[in-house]
Amino acid sequence: MKALKIFVLLAIAVLIIWIDLPENLTLFYEIGGQKKSVVINPLSLHITSQGFKFNKDFTTRLGLDLRGGSHLVFEADTSRVNRSDLSDALNSARDIIERRVNFFGVAEPVVQTIKSGNIHRISVDLPGIGNVEEAVQLIGRTAQLSFKEEAATEEARVATVSPIFARLTHETGLTGKDIKKATVTFDGQTGKPQVALTFTAAGADLFAKVTERNVGKPLAIYLDQFILSAPVVQQAISGGSAVINGNFSVEEAKALAVSVNSGALPVPINLVEVRTIGPSLGSAEIKKSVVAGVIGLTMVLIFMVGYYGKLGVIAAMALLIYGALSFAFFRAVPVVLTLPGVAGFILSIGMAVDSNILIFERIKEERRRGQDFQTASRLGFGRAIDAIKDANITTLLVAFILFNPLNWEILPQFGMVRGFALTLAIGVATSLFTGVVITKRLINFFYKSTKA
Repeated sequence: MKALKIFVLLAIAVLIIWIDLPENLTLFYEIGGQKKSVVINPLSLHITSQGFKFNKDFTTRLGLDLRGGSHLVFEADTSRVNRSDLSDALNSARDIIERRVNFFGVAEPVVQTIKSGNIHRISVDLPGIGNVEEAVQLIGRTAQLSFKEEAATEEARVATVSPIFARLTHETGLTGKDIKKATVTFDGQTGKPQVALTFTAAGADLFAKVTERNVGKPLAIYLDQFILSAPVVQQAISGGSAVINGNFSVEEAKALAVSVNSGALPVPINLVEVRTIGPSLGSAEIKKSVVAGVIGLTMVLIFMVGYYGKLGVIAAMALLIYGALSFAFFRAVPVVLTLPGVAGFILSIGMAVDSNILIFERIKEERRRGQDFQTASRLGFGRAIDAIKDANITTLLVAFILFNPLNWEILPQFGMVRGFALTLAIGVATSLFTGVVITKRLINFFYKSTKA
């Protein structure tokens, strides 16, 4: 059992190190007098099996201020929008575009409306985007979801030789506005991804009526005039939920769910400009920030080792493990790192050191009372854990409010605030784990057979 635990820990350590590796790491070696090199990259997963596709690259993504990205400008066609509704329509289009490119809240794009005379445009700055065409398609897609049934005309009934989508042309009145939420699920029998729809109250009633009159008939589901699926209705469906099956890959199902949840653009937009932009912070400022962070971390480590001795060395080891874990999480999510995000990470380092200081001071108090080290360690951890939990939970609550996962309008919904909140939350949660669990295990390991 002990050997199994050691194997699992080593496997996890190797996985974390593999994820944290620098990109294009080149190692040089010599065999038989010949110099050779090998390039090692971070972990990358690409799985394709029976229609299932999964692609994941564990690389660092930097924001506009650190790396730059792509600058896109879209011109809005406002010819069909009433002047009184123009401002609301443009703001709505801007918000929808921001949701589409920032679905997880961590891409940190810069989206803004621009007016020049009677011309209205929306500019989108995307950090580190490699596939601009994919981003343009996602931004410009109208995502009009609709349900269509067979036309109730004699000609339509006779034309049975025509393709099924040619007969399913009658609008049912059920559209994307009647859908409350779309999520990716997996079919319980085939295991294939699908999109589950939850309807609004009005949409649920309308959907029940549509399925009731089409029992035994196909009902087509369209997205932007492209048919997704045309299942035959087996029975009237009530309860306000349905599933779209379209032989999707996981990424295609996610993209469909994002499009449906994002809603339709209120005004048509056309791409008029694409260009590459450099980082808003110069390379000199970035280097200075890195140097400042390294100096600060080094000073913290020196203080911990100098003041707490062996316990300080253990705290330094736990802090390095914390950094590796946090960076692996940043790459796995992935988090787009901007300067505010880096600030949140550095702040969480302080929280990690704070946990160790509380524990060590409690241990020292117990030692002064005459307790042996093992007892002092056990009591010190027990008495410090409540304060550590309270401090970290309050910080996590603040990060939750700043991240605003429920998109409350009175709180920030996008941008660098969310990036700061996410990196802070990941860092604090990881520091709570390393500061308590890892530090305790390291102390038990190094002091098992010795006295302090």
